[in-house]
This record gives sequence, C-alpha cells and structure tokens, in this order.
Amino acid sequence: MNESSFEGVGGLNIFTRSWHPERNSRGVLVIVHGFNSHSGQYFWVAEQFVNQGLAVYALDHRGRGRSDGDRFYVEKVEDYVDDVATFVTLAKSENPGLPVFVLGHSAGGVISCVYALDHQAEISGLICESFAYELPVPDLVLSFLKGLSHITPHTHVFKLNNKDFSRDPQVVESMNNDPLIKDESQPTQTAAAMIRADERLRKEFPLLTLPLLILHGTEDKATKPTGSQHFYEQAGSTDKTLRLYEGHYHDLLNDIDKEVVIADILKWIDERIPAKN
Repeated sequence: MNESSFEGVGGLNIFTRSWHPERNSRGVLVIVHGFNSHSGQYFWVAEQFVNQGLAVYALDHRGRGRSDGDRFYVEKVEDYVDDVATFVTLAKSENPGLPVFVLGHSAGGVISCVYALDHQAEISGLICESFAYELPVPDLVLSFLKGLSHITPHTHVFKLNNKDFSRDPQVVESMNNDPLIKDESQPTQTAAAMIRADERLRKEFPLLTLPLLILHGTEDKATKPTGSQHFYEQAGSTDKTLRLYEGHYHDLLNDIDKEVVIADILKWIDERIPAKN
C-alpha cells in the first residue's frame, strides 16, 4: 500500500492510497468513498481486488479523512468531481493502457455519476453502491436545506448513524472509534451541493451510456433502494445491471456477506476486461 497526495481544486492537499498486485495489473479500480468514511476504511476491500490482479486507488475527499479543507464542507459538488478527475488521470498515467473502473459508495456514487457524465470515454465502467439518490428525507426538508445554505453555509445540520451502515457490530464499533469520522455531521452547504447534484442527475441519467453496475441493500436506512432502481431504469446505458441484496445495510462492502458483493463486482469487472491475445 502506497500513500501519496496531489493538489486539488483551490490548492488543497488531497490524500490518497493505492494498492498494487505483485505481478502486472490487468485493470484499475478507483474507489470514491461517501460520508462517514475515508480511504482507510477500504484495506480489506482493496486486498480482495488486488488478489485478483487489479490495482486499487482511493482518495480522501477534501475536508475528510487526511485531506485538507474545512471538515466535511464542500462549496459545490464539482469540487469533489474535479478532484476525482485529477485522481483518475493520475491512476491512468501510472497504469497506461489498462481499463479503469470507478466505484462510488453512497454520496461517492453521486460524485462518481457526475464525474462519469463528463468523462465517459475515459473509464471502462461505473459501479454505484448504495447510491445516495432520493434521500430518505421529505422534499420540504430538502428545500429548507438549500435555502439555509445561502444563510449559514457552515452550520452542521444532519449526521448519519453508524449503526445503519452494517449488521456487523465490529464494523460499527470501529466506525464509532474512528477519529477521522468522529462526530461527523454535514454542513448545510455540503447538503445543498449534494441535493443539487441529485437534481442534475435526474435530468441527465439518460446521457450515461457507459457500462453500469448498480448495487443496493434492501434494508438500507441511510439511502433508498428505490433511488438505485430509478437510476437503473433511467440510465441510457445498454449495458447496465442492478443487484439488490436482501436484508443488507448501507455499506455493502463492510456488511455481513460482503464476500458475496465482492464476488459479484469481480465477476462484472472480469466480463468487461478485454481478453489478452
């Protein structure tokens, strides 16, 4: 595992991790984390993919993990997206000629989708896990948050419950004791940025034509499985797959039966990596 960084939008230092197979890689997976998370929560996940010959890259979003920036704050979702674009370009430069897949979890799925809209030709596929689209919040509250962001953009207004992420008590305990997400809550401006991103995606889903894998747990309380269903139905891709996992919680890659999800992702990637002559 290598630790590094790059200069993101506004000169912020963006912290990154990467994992590489002992032999030549056959593909690249870029992980885009969501809220209550950072790249350090993907060690086990990265190991599974590396063992199958994939190089894995993960960043800490600005204001999160070990990256610079106001804690948990973003001015606009495009700042996240531009950082991801820089990171994908870096990963591609270190792995010339290899297919690159982007995996976004929750809010990271929204960020990844916005990225994909403008960079479809640069990646071989998009994987959205527990997509944070159609949040389980009344429309009136969403409108209130957008309005409040103009008045008090740095006021922290909501937080996710770690217990909703996994049925594994050890995972929840680890999250509760993780200093990088301790007492994490989202500022109004961050919430408004994500709401506006959802509104853009609602209009532009049909423009997405790259291969898509959409994953969601049926007992996810942090985001709605119906959001992933609507994404699947509206996406313009002819190569698209939706998998719903009965009884699974929000963080499919850190939940009980995570091995099943990993196997499904690997199979999907394998089928989309060109065979060597």
